[in-house]
Amino acid sequence: MGVEKGNFIEIEFTGKISETGKVFDTTNKKVAQESGIDTKDIKPFLLCVGHKMLPPGLDSDLKGKEVGKEYEVELNPEAAFGRRNPTLVQTVPLKFFQSQNINPQRGMQLSIDGKLARVLSSSGGRVLVDFNHPLAGKKVTYTYKILRMITDEKEKVNALQDFFFKQRFDFDIKEKNIIFKGDRNVEPIILLFKNKFKEILGFEISFEEKDRKISLDTTKS
Repeated sequence: MGVEKGNFIEIEFTGKISETGKVFDTTNKKVAQESGIDTKDIKPFLLCVGHKMLPPGLDSDLKGKEVGKEYEVELNPEAAFGRRNPTLVQTVPLKFFQSQNINPQRGMQLSIDGKLARVLSSSGGRVLVDFNHPLAGKKVTYTYKILRMITDEKEKVNALQDFFFKQRFDFDIKEKNIIFKGDRNVEPIILLFKNKFKEILGFEISFEEKDRKISLDTTKS
């Protein structure tokens, strides 16, 4: 039986720019090493099929595929990282960067107002930046293998934590409610994705502040 929308899976994949064959993303440590990619966080990817956790063309291609088989798909820009949008190339005053103690250089990548941008040029007190995705306008090719189906509810929650929070918080599952535990300052971040957890897992989420452990120093009289 093939993979269906809503299934949680563990997948191994490698993405290459079709024109050059250059690897831009991989979950395979050997491929990462051979391609000069930092292997620190390289591991198979956990996801829920059909919920935009991968480029749309790759996400769609997963449907009907079988565990353990290798597949390859080439994606046009529309199905990958979109076409280049000229309106996303914008001029930013140099003083904006100077106020952040940044000296913008051609090719530099940085975050501006939460958006990834690449510096194209800097002259005359103005900096030209490109907010397009670095792979916008390019055809890409993915090779992938579905390693296994995920059925454990806690592993599903952790898959969503990895994707949305980029870290893992302690939690309990009671009936159809996920109770996350942590410091009070992370509550807004967790509850921000309340609707996403409901949409994907069908679970409500709530938050409890983690008990703080206090120890007494008895060495002083």
